[in-house]
Amino acid sequence: MAKKQKYYVVWVGAKPGIYNSWPDCQKQVAGFPKARYKSFESKLEAELALKKGYSITSKSSKQKSSTSNPRSNINYISISVDAACSGNPGKMEYQGVDTKSGKQYFHFASKLGTNNIGEFLAIVHGLSFLKKQNSKRAIYTDSKSAMSWVRNKKCKTTLERNTQTEELYKLIERAEIWLKQNTYNTEILKWDTKSWGEIPADFGRK
Repeated sequence: MAKKQKYYVVWVGAKPGIYNSWPDCQKQVAGFPKARYKSFESKLEAELALKKGYSITSKSSKQKSSTSNPRSNINYISISVDAACSGNPGKMEYQGVDTKSGKQYFHFASKLGTNNIGEFLAIVHGLSFLKKQNSKRAIYTDSKSAMSWVRNKKCKTTLERNTQTEELYKLIERAEIWLKQNTYNTEILKWDTKSWGEIPADFGRK
């Protein structure tokens, strides 16, 4: 299912204003001291919030005051993974990026899949990637389902297995085998989209 369009207001950042995608917003706030921004469901809400200012908007929505920065809770010694799917099932892809810089570490695309499968494979790919590097970094994901599947070492998809999905299923099986045969100390963390905005690995198709 396609995600709804969101609008991102940047009050304090490299260039304050309204942005139509998380990647565009992220460019303005990543690494910017005490950046202030928030996502809104409609352009009208975003325009009103921009005029009112961060402090007033935060108080009216019962959020923290402008002197606080919820993103200070993010563990930047990490990578972030996310998936996107055009249709369900449909063309699927996932990627892993550096949480702070957005630098892409890996990317995979399949002609047919589901978003949950992509989220699952992205985490396992991330675990394998970090283990090969002997890295102690954590992994962020915004998918509770994928976290559960990884924890249980089983991709519980209902996607039909046929000639179109056979190659994808082989990848799923490889991922499940990897989880059963490998140990890891990597911490898998849930990305707090409500407080932090879209995950850095988001494909920006909102």
